[in-house]
Amino acid sequence: MAIDYTTPLGQVRLLIAEASETGGQVLSDEQVMAFLTLRGDNVYRAAAAALRSIAVSEALTSKVISAQDVSVDGAKLATELRALAKTYDDQAAADHLLEDNGSFFSVHPLTCNDRAEGEEARI
Repeated sequence: MAIDYTTPLGQVRLLIAEASETGGQVLSDEQVMAFLTLRGDNVYRAAAAALRSIAVSEALTSKVISAQDVSVDGAKLATELRALAKTYDDQAAADHLLEDNGSFFSVHPLTCNDRAEGEEARI
């Protein structure tokens, strides 16, 4: 089944490197959709939450495993996943600022045509 990258589900899968159409996905569609719901349908925040979930799972199950010439360090992988999750959180925050036109204040006109000179204006 092909992944539709124009949907939030497909975009989260792409960001968390679960874009393989042949399977091998750690999270089910229902789990990814739950992360989207929990994060207000923000793709970057959902991907960050999904990566943190995968990192915890990896750290709990993998530990450090060595067999023959192959070694897997779950703690290091979890650290890398958390770092990527932080990157996605930062991107979501930057996008939020852009949506607000990047302004941190608003301007209110202070026209007081119906007041006497020196009369206090209240907003």
